Amino acid sequence: MVTDESRCPCLSGNPYGECCGPLHAGAAAPTAERLMRSRFSAFALGLPEYLLLTWHPQTRPPVLELDADQRWTRLDILATSSGGPFDSRGTVAFRAWWRSDDDRGTLEETSEFVREQGRWFYVDGTVA
Repeated sequence: MVTDESRCPCLSGNPYGECCGPLHAGAAAPTAERLMRSRFSAFALGLPEYLLLTWHPQTRPPVLELDADQRWTRLDILATSSGGPFDSRGTVAFRAWWRSDDDRGTLEETSEFVREQGRWFYVDGTVA
């Protein structure tokens, strides 16, 4: 169980209550990278509702079921392009580490984000 004082799953170095916690509670992410980090934390914590809320309506799946056996353990941000507080679009390249009882691996993706009405949304990604 993660508490506000726990280290944030996105590995920013900040406590969950100062990092992804407020975003999971409804605060708007100030940048595309912060949204990416909060989405990783949502995968790590099993929060499919948050993932759907932060997925752009034009590309959002109707349902999202997370694999309960897959544990997301590490996030490395590889590069960002735009996605700042005054941008309307941005990209974040990342590598996410996962493991299950029988396997382990990484997901490397370049994700596209758009900001509409002051909120960032994940649009889609290209897996490397």
